[in-house]
Amino acid sequence: MAAGAEVAAFDASAVMVELARARLGSRVKVELVTLGAPLPYADDSFDAAVCALAIHYVDDRPAAFAELHRVLRAGGRLVVSTQHPTIDWLRKGGSYFDVVLETDTWRLPAGEQQVRFWREPLSALCAAATGAGFVIEQLLEPRPQASMREPFPADFERLEREPGFLILVLAQAPAPPSLRGVMDA
Repeated sequence: MAAGAEVAAFDASAVMVELARARLGSRVKVELVTLGAPLPYADDSFDAAVCALAIHYVDDRPAAFAELHRVLRAGGRLVVSTQHPTIDWLRKGGSYFDVVLETDTWRLPAGEQQVRFWREPLSALCAAATGAGFVIEQLLEPRPQASMREPFPADFERLEREPGFLILVLAQAPAPPSLRGVMDA
């Protein structure tokens, strides 16, 4: 874009795709694609990818990570943000270690919307990423920004005590060292 980057985007929601297209115009190709299904990009197409607050909605998270790994070039990075696993476990109960399809009701101006998402332990999310060939470079549990304190004091205080979000910075695992030459010695 302004710095010379070529950007591609996709979403599983036709409404979100249309909103993004209206905002970005012809600068970014925005496609209707479901994360977890095959992505419409060639192997090794991108230097970096961002998956913002979406992975917990995906039915097949290992497949989603595998596709994101496939489209990244060697040395590429993927940044994934998601709800922190403990926040949903504290809200929903049950065993933290269960993998459960949950449903929340969002109250929107247009009415109530049922939203399904997967609740799983951190180890399952990390295993899906590393199983696809990623290495976890960073695991972040961000705290709220000070600017949130005044407009949303209750949320600010809660997020100061309990994690709400999780960010994984993932890199393609380096290729194993070649044994060529070692075996010839």
